[in-house]
Amino acid sequence: MLVIFGLVFFGLFMVSTASVVQSYEATGSNNFYLIRQAIFAVVGLALFLIVQKIDYHYWRRYARNFLILSLVLGVFVLIPGIGLELGGAHRWLVLGPVTVQVTEVIKLATVLFLAHWFEKIADRINDFKKGFLPFLGILAGIGLLVMLEPDLGTMVVIAFIALSMYLVSGVSILQVVALVTIGLSSVWGLIQAAPYRLQRFQVFLDPSQDPLGVGYHINQALLAVGSGGVFGLGFGNSRQKYNYLPQVSSDSIFAVIAEELGFVGSLGLVLVFFWLILRGIEIARLAPDRFGRLLATGIVAWVGFQTVVNVSAIIGLFPMTGVPLPLISSGGSALVVTLVAVGVLVNISRQTKRRSHNEGFASWWWHWRTRRPATRRRERASQEDA
Repeated sequence: MLVIFGLVFFGLFMVSTASVVQSYEATGSNNFYLIRQAIFAVVGLALFLIVQKIDYHYWRRYARNFLILSLVLGVFVLIPGIGLELGGAHRWLVLGPVTVQVTEVIKLATVLFLAHWFEKIADRINDFKKGFLPFLGILAGIGLLVMLEPDLGTMVVIAFIALSMYLVSGVSILQVVALVTIGLSSVWGLIQAAPYRLQRFQVFLDPSQDPLGVGYHINQALLAVGSGGVFGLGFGNSRQKYNYLPQVSSDSIFAVIAEELGFVGSLGLVLVFFWLILRGIEIARLAPDRFGRLLATGIVAWVGFQTVVNVSAIIGLFPMTGVPLPLISSGGSALVVTLVAVGVLVNISRQTKRRSHNEGFASWWWHWRTRRPATRRRERASQEDA
């Protein structure tokens, strides 16, 4: 919980420095985006504290209704006058003064529903007609709605979450291979179907291609990362935030972190996320039941995969997808929904099985160190008695 709070407050600090120019040009105030993000952080942390107290089994009964509601909201996003269109994408639902990115809600709803559904069909999970085909149909329906917005990055994240939960549910490796093959073929088809996606992929293969056009974003991100050096330019001293780096406080915020805090600071942040993911995997492993294990797996896959994709895209190891950095990037919907999801994970952690004295490397090492001399003495005494 302390790590989660720390990441949220660190994100506010980075949003404050990354968005200052963008905020002033848009509103005349240096702190407009910071204040807005801080409000969402307060709401998100309040919900986090509430949710982590609620027994995670409570969400099982509403999982299907929550998924249906999120998909209905996804349809509303596509309706002119209700959904907000920016840059040719319909991803936001206007609710008075607040805009909600519905795909973030769909992520959480998908995790809850699949955890409940996989638990329900546990004895039929390897059945082709009752397990594989229905799962493929559910995933295809969600993916189709997300792609109508369109949002390939979110669709890939949802697909990875679903695949991770499917694998942990105990399905045969043959079905996993088939699903991965279908998924990769579908993503490649979607990339080829849209010229701008194909151009992004080509730029990923060769970042020097069209540096002032489709390759502008990755080149500016690499400039930010490279100019940070080992220790960075110092907090608040980013140059790329002066209208050089696109989406500077949201999808590209890791580039500002690398520029201002350097290799040391950005590596420290990556290690914190790495620890958080390992902790989440341990929670999933020790969950008291199948539903908790699947639910924890989905949440960890969500946070972990988004972190890997965002960081990798900024340093040129993954195509630019528009996936935010969890708990750090500017964006109220993503922050609030992610905090709710992590709150569920914390509640599962509260109910995990008590670890035996030899579980985990550190515990095993301590047990070996403390018990080994006594064991030797007992063995020696037994031999002398014999």
